[in-house]
Amino acid sequence: MLMPDLLVFIIVLGIIILFLSIFLTLIPVRLWISAFAANVHVGIISLIGMKLRRVVPERIVNPFIKATKAGIPNITINKLEAHYLAGGNVDRVIDALIAAQRANIPLEFEKAAAIDLAGRNVLEAVQMSVNPKVIETPIVAAIAKDGIELKAKAKVTVRANIDRLVGGAGEQTIIARVGEGVVTTVGSAESHKEVLENPDSISRTVLSKGLDAGTAFEILSIDIADVDVGRNVGAQLQIDQAEADKRIAQAKAEERRAMAVAREQEMKAAVQEMRAKVVEAEAEVPKAIAAALREGKLGVLDYYNLQNIIADTQMRETISKIGKPDSPNPASGK
Repeated sequence: MLMPDLLVFIIVLGIIILFLSIFLTLIPVRLWISAFAANVHVGIISLIGMKLRRVVPERIVNPFIKATKAGIPNITINKLEAHYLAGGNVDRVIDALIAAQRANIPLEFEKAAAIDLAGRNVLEAVQMSVNPKVIETPIVAAIAKDGIELKAKAKVTVRANIDRLVGGAGEQTIIARVGEGVVTTVGSAESHKEVLENPDSISRTVLSKGLDAGTAFEILSIDIADVDVGRNVGAQLQIDQAEADKRIAQAKAEERRAMAVAREQEMKAAVQEMRAKVVEAEAEVPKAIAAALREGKLGVLDYYNLQNIIADTQMRETISKIGKPDSPNPASGK
């Protein structure tokens, strides 16, 4: 009779152990006790549903306890679980709501969840609304009308605009717009000295353009941290222009020299041609004299007189060249 009773006891004990193991697996008892101790109502059915939906209960219940204790209104388990399933950071959203409530910044859960799902850090945005951030721009180079380059660096104090966080542009847009404003302001100055004397003119001009339109920030101030003088771009451009004019003039002079050389070569060729014709004509003289002697048009006496005249002419030319540096020496026979 004892054996069947023992068997029943073992079976009942096994069922109880199995039930407890399933109960402890589906229900985080410690988390439920923590919520109960904090006077926060979290149903056991809700915890079982989270387990079945593969939601980590700690990431829902702990932020819910924090929000309830902080007095954040309109926060429910279903809203937190829906935000978690959408891929949001529930704990960061609750921290942002608590920080906004302490700073008297109007922020609802739906807006905070939308900002978080948009990929922005909603807690950092709330903190930036309380404590503005200083954005330092890189060195911006601009050229005034007198051709002097100025290099300026600006510091932009911004505050997060929570209403424009979803769809608003980020810090890079602010930096780009400030850089564009600096270039425009410096470029419109008549002299770089005006900018060096009044660097705050850049801040006033840039700030008046409303550069924070369409961004997630509100610009509080723009301060020019440093202004340095760079290159004299106007003088460099004049030097480059003068160098270009010099090269053009040299090219034209070379062209004229080439034309003069070509003309000289043509004249030399013409002189050579004339000399060739003279030599050719002189070669015909003896032939003409011989023909005149044969035909009786020239007598022997006339021929000798012609030779005497030629010899006398050569002698006179030789005497006239005596004493000149490059003249040949008659004694040498050259």
